[in-house]
Amino acid sequence: MKVPSMIAAELRRLTASKMGIIALIALICVPILYGGLYLWANQDPYAKFPEVPVALVVDDEGAPATDQEAGADTVNYGADVADNLIEGNAFDWQRMTAEEAADALREGTVDFTVTIPADFSSALTSAAGDSPHQARIDLETNDANNYLASSMGTQAVEKIRSSVAEMVGSEAAERLLTGLSDVRDSLITAADGASQLTDGANTAASGSSTLADGTAQLADGTAQLAAGAQTLASGAQQVSAGNRQLADVADRAGAAVQQAADALPQVRTDIANALVDQGLTQEEIDQVLAALDPLATRLQDGNGKVQSAVGQVDQLAAGAASLASGASELATGAGTVATGASSANAGAAQLRDGLSTLAAGTAELRDGLSDGVGQIPASTPELRTLQADTIADPVKVSSDKVASAEDYGAGLAPFFAALSAWIGIYALFLIVKPISRRAVTALHSPIRITLAGWLTPAMLGAVQMVGLMGILAITLGFTFDNPIGTLGVMVLASATFAAIILTLNVWLGSVGQFLGLVLMVLQLVTAGGTFPWQTLPAPLAALHHVLPLGYVVDAMRQLMYGGNLARAGWDLAVLALWLVGALALAMIGVTRMTHRRTLRDLQPSLIG
Repeated sequence: MKVPSMIAAELRRLTASKMGIIALIALICVPILYGGLYLWANQDPYAKFPEVPVALVVDDEGAPATDQEAGADTVNYGADVADNLIEGNAFDWQRMTAEEAADALREGTVDFTVTIPADFSSALTSAAGDSPHQARIDLETNDANNYLASSMGTQAVEKIRSSVAEMVGSEAAERLLTGLSDVRDSLITAADGASQLTDGANTAASGSSTLADGTAQLADGTAQLAAGAQTLASGAQQVSAGNRQLADVADRAGAAVQQAADALPQVRTDIANALVDQGLTQEEIDQVLAALDPLATRLQDGNGKVQSAVGQVDQLAAGAASLASGASELATGAGTVATGASSANAGAAQLRDGLSTLAAGTAELRDGLSDGVGQIPASTPELRTLQADTIADPVKVSSDKVASAEDYGAGLAPFFAALSAWIGIYALFLIVKPISRRAVTALHSPIRITLAGWLTPAMLGAVQMVGLMGILAITLGFTFDNPIGTLGVMVLASATFAAIILTLNVWLGSVGQFLGLVLMVLQLVTAGGTFPWQTLPAPLAALHHVLPLGYVVDAMRQLMYGGNLARAGWDLAVLALWLVGALALAMIGVTRMTHRRTLRDLQPSLIG
């Protein structure tokens, strides 16, 4: 019997009755319904998030504004966040009180609750005070309602946190940049003042140098003056001493002349008395006295001149004494002046050095302020706003995809299409005979028997895959970068799975059919259809590299999303090895059956 005849005989058997036809059609539809319904239900769940009910509790009491220039005395970030959440429509946000939200979460009318506490605004503005602390957003979930809803809530609160941090950070950065702009303006003014100060310090330094030179000359002159004054004082003392001696002699001479002058009347009387005693007449006495009187007159005149000269000598002595005293004081003063001039010279030198240092320092200050102005760029309010936004959110994620699935359902399609292919073949073997017992009994060629037993479910599996492809492409609207290649992978996968389950049935009968179910479960968890296979435990990760379903999923992804065709070719090569190997094992099993019978052949299994 030829292969087509054996296939036709099996198809006639399957369609011999209405119930057989219905059963065949139902089993053919199993993968179409399984894959289509599941992918339809999960085609784009993210688009349905706005219908997920979430309680929003806003207890924020606000806080004083930190920037009075904004025109508001208080801020309420909690109200702003609530308005943004409701307008964003990411979820079905429902404003509630804390008590209402707790009841709704417990009863399951909301999936999670988000609470903005009373101190939310005050915490956000606390960074400007002396007691900064973080603001808090409270998330409350109930896994008894839905575990994934709790995960969604965690992600939602994280997005709220990042958006609030960006908003507050932008405001704080803008205030900082405005302050820096004000500092820059002040630095410009300070730099101008420092430039003027530098000019003044240079002028003062130049003047102090001149002053130091002058005080040096003054010190030298006053030192010479002090020496001359000392010499003058010594000479004046000598002159004063000589004049004093002269005055003493003059005083004694004056005193003697004065005594002589004072004695003249008494001498005249004594002469007159002596002449009387000599017996001279009055006339003779008068003549004698008349002769002596001119002498007395000249003596009186001489006494007057002497006394005048004595007085002048005394005045000269007094003046010389005064001169000596003044010269001594002058010498003392000149010494003091010389000492002061020397100190002034030292101070002027220090002043000159200090002003030179000051000039250098003010020049450095001027240059430093100018550099500071240069390092703070000029800005405008618009530029500061852009800078603040950049500081608050400095990293922008640029996302690019080498291969792209259009939505969540398209991302799951390769996994569930591959799984549907296995389920479809597994279901077909519930009514399709793995091999023709008549052909085995007639000792026909094991190769033809095996091919006929494989091609019948493989052809029906191909019908299943064409139907499933129609559901994916037409009903669900998934796009395929390579639709023909994707369908080819699905058909090859179905044919490979048919060969594997055929081999299990040939060697193990109904036990092999059951092992096909076990193998499906193993591939369900190791194929990497949802989470990456690297997240699996080590034994299961090892099975990922062996079992065929993972290669089917990978090949479909490459062809459906526009990925690496070479990688898809490797996946198809592995599938081909599974197909050829399974058929070879099946042929060996059929060969064994044509040469000998087993107890299982004579006593069919109760579950077969």
